Amino acid sequence: MQIVHTIEEIRRVIKEARRQGKSVGLVPTMGYFHEGHASLMRQAKSDNDVVVVSIFVNPIQFGPSEDLDRYPRDLDRDAHIADQAGVDLIFNPLVAEMYPSDYNTYVDVERITEPLCGASRPGHFRGVATVVLKLFNIVMPDRAYFGCKDFQQLKVIQRMVADLDVPVSIVPMPIVREPDGLAMSSRNAYLSAEERSAALVLHRALDMAQSIIGQSDMSPERMAVRVREFIGKEPTAQIEYAEIVDAETLVPAESFDRDTLLALAVRIGKTRLIDNTLLKR
Repeated sequence: MQIVHTIEEIRRVIKEARRQGKSVGLVPTMGYFHEGHASLMRQAKSDNDVVVVSIFVNPIQFGPSEDLDRYPRDLDRDAHIADQAGVDLIFNPLVAEMYPSDYNTYVDVERITEPLCGASRPGHFRGVATVVLKLFNIVMPDRAYFGCKDFQQLKVIQRMVADLDVPVSIVPMPIVREPDGLAMSSRNAYLSAEERSAALVLHRALDMAQSIIGQSDMSPERMAVRVREFIGKEPTAQIEYAEIVDAETLVPAESFDRDTLLALAVRIGKTRLIDNTLLKR
């Protein structure tokens, strides 16, 4: 497995792979890998001849009061996990490589970026869309792999690819959970033992919602209220949002007749966690 740090290096490797007729899969990440990341890598290896994993903590998707500086980083650990998953190439650029001092171009995806995380993290998806499009242009993959835990991010990338005619297939991958149900996240490393236990309220809320969806008088609005009440019983939990939305447009759902998503963003102590589930009636 190779680790490269410049756009020139990775393009040289990819050019040679293309010359040999090889397919390329890309797994964009910010590093500090867990089993969720590894599952994306293994699927990419199954689908493609060459697998590239990018490790880049993207500063332009963090707000001024967010955790850019403390976001966990460990390239040696990540390289070991990636190697075990069959990755061929890690692209680990410096910020100056991706955003030179004269950088001035950004990608704005409208409407679908406005609710949920977009409402509380202005500019976040502008940063996400910009860095992902840059990675697509640098690596030019056949397929790119994204986890469904970041469901809104997945939808934003799908919309960008469709609107800008980017020649890449987006492969959604299921949420990977700990045995007790907590969605795997690099930010779980921030949680104390007590907070780790309290964080289970997110998964329990998703399960509770699924258990009541069949009630005759249950509407998305009533369910959202029930979910907020359920999470609110956990003293350390601060709800940023708990919404039931149309799974395609992310606008508030009016009924369960279409595919609906229960999306959560909850702070446990100082750690912001997200989770979601597609509701099945």
